[in-house]
Amino acid sequence: MTETRPNIVFVITDQQRHDTIRAMGFPHMDTPNLDALVSEGTAFSRMYATSPCCAPSRASLFTGLYPHNSGVLRNDEVWPSTWVSDLAEAGYHCCNVGKMHTHPFEGPFGFHERHVVENKDRAHPNLPFFLDNWDKALIARGVEKPDRRTYRRRQDYGTALGAFSWELDRDLHSDVFTGRLACRWLREWNGSKPFFLQVGLPGPHPPYDPAPEDLKPYLERDLPVPIPSDIEAQPAALQELQANHIRDDHDAVRHLANPTAEQTRRQRAHYYANVSMIDGIVGDIRAALEARGVADNTIIIFTSDHGDCLNDHGHSQKWTMYEHSVRVPAIIFDPRRSGGTHVDHLVSLMDLAPTVLELAGVRPPDWMEGVSLTPYLRGETGTPLRTEVFAELARDMIQNSAAFFTMIRSGQWKLLHISGSSEGQLFDIDQDPDELVNLWDDPAHADVRLEFTSRLLEWRIESGLAAQGWLGRIAS
Repeated sequence: MTETRPNIVFVITDQQRHDTIRAMGFPHMDTPNLDALVSEGTAFSRMYATSPCCAPSRASLFTGLYPHNSGVLRNDEVWPSTWVSDLAEAGYHCCNVGKMHTHPFEGPFGFHERHVVENKDRAHPNLPFFLDNWDKALIARGVEKPDRRTYRRRQDYGTALGAFSWELDRDLHSDVFTGRLACRWLREWNGSKPFFLQVGLPGPHPPYDPAPEDLKPYLERDLPVPIPSDIEAQPAALQELQANHIRDDHDAVRHLANPTAEQTRRQRAHYYANVSMIDGIVGDIRAALEARGVADNTIIIFTSDHGDCLNDHGHSQKWTMYEHSVRVPAIIFDPRRSGGTHVDHLVSLMDLAPTVLELAGVRPPDWMEGVSLTPYLRGETGTPLRTEVFAELARDMIQNSAAFFTMIRSGQWKLLHISGSSEGQLFDIDQDPDELVNLWDDPAHADVRLEFTSRLLEWRIESGLAAQGWLGRIAS
């Protein structure tokens, strides 16, 4: 019998904010390949991560559960089972090339084969030693890996905000290396089963390190400026988060409380240029699918695990619930369906879990908290599948002040609850899209605050009940 189930290529970048694709309304970007996916597929403009931190977000995505149910609340916590196992049991050949940020790094987690590339910079003394495939390629070429140890030798290290041009051969850049490895797999894998290929690109996570030829156009154009810092008005836990970044150069970013306009412009130019490098890799993957002769039966999904503040509100990287930290791009291209659909309803990153399973002809488990997005792929965009989304962040080595952050986004409102604190954040996103006016202590909005804090309690109870079947799965 001829195999008719689609292949699936799932591209996940690291730390890519939502405003980084030209076709989604951001003309400062050069992203022709992603633009093509938008025009040919279904694009989601309000996709929210379930956590503004790598491993919790990814474990949530690969279980279809919120972090408090997946059991992965921080980086370097052991992962449980994933739905990749369901694909494998259904007859898919499952391969990971690049970053998944699992723990252990090279555990199978349902994949038949893994070719792991992790964070660009793992030189912090608190992180475990690990040589990934990219490390080994650099060693084989006899070159020193760029990370905070090498960047610290630069005279501009204290002022560059983690932005450094790539100085080695282009093929050794972590994103290019990962993309070419994925393309080689597509050329050479000789199996006949439908395949699930997860491509985890390490960028645009810092260090912000594009090749000079990709950087040049961004240095010569107007770029969006950061949302002004309002750190003095933020809850104490967020003030401490900023202080942590200033004290410690996480991921080779020496954060500054008051960077100049030129410093932030340069940082953003490097970041956006790294996204353009990634865009080129997406084009390479599509070309490899064409060369293999499977492009007409291969679904491509593109998204990211969380965003990057890039000095919005005075913050470095993620670990906040501001829009540019928790909102990510997302595109599903299915060549068997008509495209050009733009979805502006609220959706959650973990919704991609049941979506992938359904596209592969596998019934999602009843305990999954993700909601399949397949109705949107059929053009059914009239009724929202969700009216609210949630995100969580536990205390870890970087956000180490508050025990737990919980965010709810619904309608025009976004609320951040901070466990053990009388402080929080409440924003009217419709009236205040830059999230500059915190209404948490405003008496005129006390009823809104009460409504959404009460909703958080109900949601946690409902969520705990919904995931009971998951506990049985991981115990078996």
